[in-house]
Amino acid sequence: MSAVEVSRGDGPVVLGLPHTGTFVPDDIRHRLNENGRGLADTDWHVHELYEGLLDGVTTVRTPVHRYVIDCNRDPSRASLYPGMNTTALVPDTDFDGKPIWKPGAEPTEADIAHRLNDHFWPYHVALEAELARVRERHGVVILYDCHSIRGDIPFLFAGRLTDLNIGTDSGKTCAELVEKIVIRHCKSSDYSCVLNGRFKGGWTTRHYGRPAEDWHAIQMEIAQAAYMDETPPWTWRPEKAERLRTLLRAILSDLADLAPTLKGAA
Repeated sequence: MSAVEVSRGDGPVVLGLPHTGTFVPDDIRHRLNENGRGLADTDWHVHELYEGLLDGVTTVRTPVHRYVIDCNRDPSRASLYPGMNTTALVPDTDFDGKPIWKPGAEPTEADIAHRLNDHFWPYHVALEAELARVRERHGVVILYDCHSIRGDIPFLFAGRLTDLNIGTDSGKTCAELVEKIVIRHCKSSDYSCVLNGRFKGGWTTRHYGRPAEDWHAIQMEIAQAAYMDETPPWTWRPEKAERLRTLLRAILSDLADLAPTLKGAA
């Protein structure tokens, strides 16, 4: 299976989809334990959630599951959230802190090197190429990184997660106008929202968010109950999803309209 799927558009917005894939190569799947094979930490249905919301959008998606390798972690393996529980480039546990590999079958350093080469870097080579192409065409590019997560995960955060979690690494990854548009739409909705709360943007947002170079990046982490069931079999709820899609459509449309004004707006 291809390590990356690209749908090329002619607009100024690029959607990153690093965690929606469920493909696990057979030689890796047999090393997962029963818990790991459940793939519970998938960003379920996120590619469907954003499908068709914005004409001309470019999307870059890996079909490979994050348990193989997490394309939104620092390849140097530095923690994105020092001192807090999180999962690694190639995780040992799920989001609940439970092991995902059979005893003795945990990934080795050689395994991690191979997975970087086979799955991580192909995704980022493709993503960077699309960001550069769009930046060349429009003079500016906005990367909108699409994520979702269960709303109750005590291992990662206390209490119930906010519905909409916007991350810009405390304003470093995009112009303030980008933040303002997204947070304005979220605050005017019926969803709870926060800017740079528990999730401030993963490696993708932090790495590609270069507003001084007219590369703007923002992450949206959605609590999954906003559009689906947060327990197996992870059922999509059409009425909830369509309501959320209306909001996301408005956000993406306004970001696309904003883009021409952002050149030089670090």
